[in-house]
Amino acid sequence: MAALLYALRTLARDWKSGEIGVLVVALLVAVGSLTAIAFFTDRVSKGVERQATEVLAADLRVRSSDEPNPDFFVEAGARGLDSARVLAFPSVVNFGDEGQLAALRAVSEGYPLRGALRVADDLFSSAYVVRDIPPPGEVWAESGLLARLGMAVGDTLQVGAVELRLTRVLEYRPDQSVGFVALAPTVLMNLADIPASGLVVPGSRVTWAALFAGGDAEIARFRAWLEPELVEGERLQDLSDAGEQVTGAIDRAQRFLTLASLVSVLLAAVAVAMAARRYAARHVDSVALMKCLGAPQRFVLQVGLWQLTLLALVAGVLGSVIGWLAQFGIAWLLAELVGGALPAPGWLPALMGLVTSLAVLTGFALPPIVQLRTVAPLRVLRRDLPPPRVAAWVSATTAIGVVVLMLYWVLRDLRLLLVVVGGIAVLLAALVLAGWLLVRVSGRLRGGVGVSWRYGLANISRRGGESITQVVAFGLGLMVLLLLTVVRNDLLDGWRASLPEDAPNNFIINVQPEELASVREIFRANDIEPPVFSPLVRARISHLNGVPVRELEVTDPDGRGLLTREANLSWSAPLPASNTLVAGRWWAEDSRGTEVSIEEGIAQSLGLGVGDTLGFSIAGEPLTGQITSIRAVAWDSFDPNFFVLFQPGEIEEFPTTWITSVFVPRDERTALLELVRQHPSVSVIDLESIIAQVRQVMDRASLAVQYVFGFTLLAGVVVLLAAVQATRDERRYESAMLRTFGARQGVVLRGIVAEFVALGLLAGILASVGAVVIGQVLARQVFRLDYAVDPMVLFGGPILGALLVGIAGTLATRSVVRTPPVQTLRA
Repeated sequence: MAALLYALRTLARDWKSGEIGVLVVALLVAVGSLTAIAFFTDRVSKGVERQATEVLAADLRVRSSDEPNPDFFVEAGARGLDSARVLAFPSVVNFGDEGQLAALRAVSEGYPLRGALRVADDLFSSAYVVRDIPPPGEVWAESGLLARLGMAVGDTLQVGAVELRLTRVLEYRPDQSVGFVALAPTVLMNLADIPASGLVVPGSRVTWAALFAGGDAEIARFRAWLEPELVEGERLQDLSDAGEQVTGAIDRAQRFLTLASLVSVLLAAVAVAMAARRYAARHVDSVALMKCLGAPQRFVLQVGLWQLTLLALVAGVLGSVIGWLAQFGIAWLLAELVGGALPAPGWLPALMGLVTSLAVLTGFALPPIVQLRTVAPLRVLRRDLPPPRVAAWVSATTAIGVVVLMLYWVLRDLRLLLVVVGGIAVLLAALVLAGWLLVRVSGRLRGGVGVSWRYGLANISRRGGESITQVVAFGLGLMVLLLLTVVRNDLLDGWRASLPEDAPNNFIINVQPEELASVREIFRANDIEPPVFSPLVRARISHLNGVPVRELEVTDPDGRGLLTREANLSWSAPLPASNTLVAGRWWAEDSRGTEVSIEEGIAQSLGLGVGDTLGFSIAGEPLTGQITSIRAVAWDSFDPNFFVLFQPGEIEEFPTTWITSVFVPRDERTALLELVRQHPSVSVIDLESIIAQVRQVMDRASLAVQYVFGFTLLAGVVVLLAAVQATRDERRYESAMLRTFGARQGVVLRGIVAEFVALGLLAGILASVGAVVIGQVLARQVFRLDYAVDPMVLFGGPILGALLVGIAGTLATRSVVRTPPVQTLRA
């Protein structure tokens, strides 16, 4: 208790005297910026996830071949959740003497629970959003059906035994498939018309879906109740079952936001480390006096620990409050850009703030504070007795351990963690080496320069250890700021460039081999460059490494889904443009054989690797291929992509259809109308709404990263100030002595400017190189984007370093130089 009371008194005294100002500000900026980022990105992530649930038209979806259990809807209603039903099955519909296979979807009131339907009043006219469904006696149909049957809005469509009037053209529904199995145009009808149609009887092959939506907490509790109630044949779907295009964009968005959060963590650690060293150094004399008065080492240690704990708690709470308030402000200012009201944040970021405060102080402030217990009482009489120094390995091990643990907690991505930690380790080694070389060289160069530069270079040489530390601090701070600039501009631009304005907005599927020439000619006749077509072969996976799939126990739901449904196979001589090889080798373009390349997500789900074998059943015939490569697929490129690619020469003999994706301007969509009229079996799937979703995800991620940049810039400024403050006392004494011996105030100030400009120039050079190298690695290995180095980063880094460090150092030490020498010497 005595140690706690003494710690409270000394903290209060230090606060009044301003000694802990830099440390507290650094810690508040660290916690405040991190929690503000965490709170805001938590809201953005929830908003993005809520937007992505439009792909399911709900938050939760239960699919089955039988009508959903009525108890599901009773329980959902009791919990305050919204619900709806969907019945889907293929059927031939008729208009006059013409018939056409259609994908019938009968829906109940409330559909869709997430997202909205878009319809048009006529073929290829402007679409608009509706909040209702077709009333009984009416249907809405996709344009492909109208084109094939020669129908117009207002005509009557025969659906089974009932006649329904076509009142609108269906342009978009949230849960429309963007895969290659939706081979028929959709007809949307009211579920109440199904009994009169006579199409659904016991034993009919239909798919039911029960949709549920509500608040996050209510959905989580309902899911926990629902999962044990599911029976054989019922499958629960959530966000993870959204289309690969949208989930791929969300994954990249989360990586960008995570990287942005990481930058603040690193800067916070550097700022606190610099401030803690100065704080400990200024307490050496007071600890020596305490020991002279009888205080044991244990008491000194307890006081230091209590001080750190109190600082961590206060900074953690206040910083979290600052972060919580800050995210509300930015969300309010940018409400229109982020799509209106965002979901409320959770409280996990507040816990992150407390943990961060404790972790940063433990890793970067604890070693010098603990070392105070070894201060010799004799220092009271001998002021020249040096203060105890923390063993380098102790300080480094503690700091590295805390940083790695914090980064892993924030990132939860081992690859990204290894890239960042590896890059920082290399940069730190380069900074330490460069600082050492600068100290050695500056002592030899000072004789050939002017008085001010001679004094500045002499300071660098004389304070060898401090100069190296400052180069490391300045370089790391500038590097992460430059890196964030690279991420905010170049990487985000590269991400947007992966989905350009002319990205494919239509999938064309089910093209027969004999129709390829005619389809290409239709595009040429309409002045549209014919797209590249990809082959598609339907198959089922029969064996994994020679073991029949029926004998395998696959726990991953994605893996089980792939083994229980038909797979889309294709072949390709070159590696597709939107694919990246992550393991193995790609086959030569002129080679033939049974080599197989699989997508990395499926490889992970099925536990497969290079050298394993996959067995397929294609049209009843067996075929086995050996995996020779694993690919990462950019699903959000909207190119035709496949989980499994064969080497040319093996599956061409099997029944094949062709698919492609193509960009067709809105005013040239008559080409698509002509295409479906001439080739009724060909299906055209409109992707514009899905592309709009992906672009919105990109915009939200970009906005969040720009928001983070402001907080990170503030943290970077604190790093620079903390590094400068570390030598304020020594500089005050040196300035007083120089001016006592006749040096003018201007000469001393210009010498300090020269010192900081030299330090900043060197730190800027290394920081710009480090930012470019790490940016390249992040782009290639983590985000899988093309990245062009911006020359302004290489040229601007040194200039920014010299200016920023020079100005910050001058402003922070100007008051020291202006302090009257007599005042300093008397103190």
